[in-house]
Amino acid sequence: MLRQSAEPETEAPLENSKTVRKIIHVDMDAFYASVEQRDNPDLRGKPVAVGHGEARGVVAAASYEARTFGVRSAMASVTALRKCPNLIFVKPRFDVYKAVSAQIREVFAEYTPTIEPLSLDEAYLDVSENHRGMTVASEIAEEIRAKIWSRTHLTASAGISYNKFLAKMASDLNKPNGQAVITPKNGPSFVAALQVKKFHGVGPATAEKMHRLGIETGADLKMKSLEFLQAHFGKFGPYLYGISRGIDNRPVKPDRIRKSVGAEDTFSQDIHSLEEALHGTAPLIDKIWRYCEANDIRARTVTVKIKYADFRQITRSRSASGLIIMQDHLRQICRSILESEFPVDKGVRLLGVSLSSLEKGGKDAPAQFDLGL
Repeated sequence: MLRQSAEPETEAPLENSKTVRKIIHVDMDAFYASVEQRDNPDLRGKPVAVGHGEARGVVAAASYEARTFGVRSAMASVTALRKCPNLIFVKPRFDVYKAVSAQIREVFAEYTPTIEPLSLDEAYLDVSENHRGMTVASEIAEEIRAKIWSRTHLTASAGISYNKFLAKMASDLNKPNGQAVITPKNGPSFVAALQVKKFHGVGPATAEKMHRLGIETGADLKMKSLEFLQAHFGKFGPYLYGISRGIDNRPVKPDRIRKSVGAEDTFSQDIHSLEEALHGTAPLIDKIWRYCEANDIRARTVTVKIKYADFRQITRSRSASGLIIMQDHLRQICRSILESEFPVDKGVRLLGVSLSSLEKGGKDAPAQFDLGL
């Protein structure tokens, strides 16, 4: 399981807002892979993976043709090739993706200044008030998708609702190249029927914990008290309590800067060796670095989380004397941390990697890799 630790935010008011907002979540369809197919006609209609096909490679994005074989982003390249022997690997071109993303954001800005980018290929837009004076959010979404197509020849899907959680869920309903609306009237019933494992923000480990607690659907979740959810899920509890009722009052935050960004993986079997740990953290590092590249962010501090088979948990952090501007430097720091903890007496069930002390626009800073140990 890969989970970006900073999204969604967990602080969620537990009462409905008096003002009904109009939120659009725009999500490009298989963005990186679609750009590659657009620019290389020989790839069209074929299973394509953006990433590196070597033994330690990871799939950054998969075309819809590849997805029919079960290939997914963050999947190990060797696993992807087993599922789809004819899979074509293409090296990522982040400069191209960034340029296309800038075109897409220009389209957003024609309608609203309240834009919260999540990555190069998706964003929340609050169109409650908009530059065009349009009153129907679904019509705005249609126009935005049409303009994206005309300017980039790429398709986008959109979800329209009265809050961020439901807009995000709606954008997946009619993919690719479609959109869906979840209204205030049908929001609670939509959530009630939804399997909790499909909730945005609920990863496989959390879904499995919910299953053990007898929580399978949004309706089951709604039956639990706030105290119960806080006891079992900590600070995530109030967020779950709210969304189970169709309530999510988080505002769309333009240009928000995260305090940290991270990913973690709970393994199907405990791992015991340094080699396994390095293999397990490779896709986490790739995912984090893609986020940093997409948002022009660099960091000074790396933290590795280790959870053992007995659920004891430790974190180890190291800071560089300057910004970490290369992915290889991040890998070396993670390796150094893991080397200090292995071999282990007990198996390891989860590993996490996160970055903090983030700065925007640091990618061109001079390399400073001396660790402040």
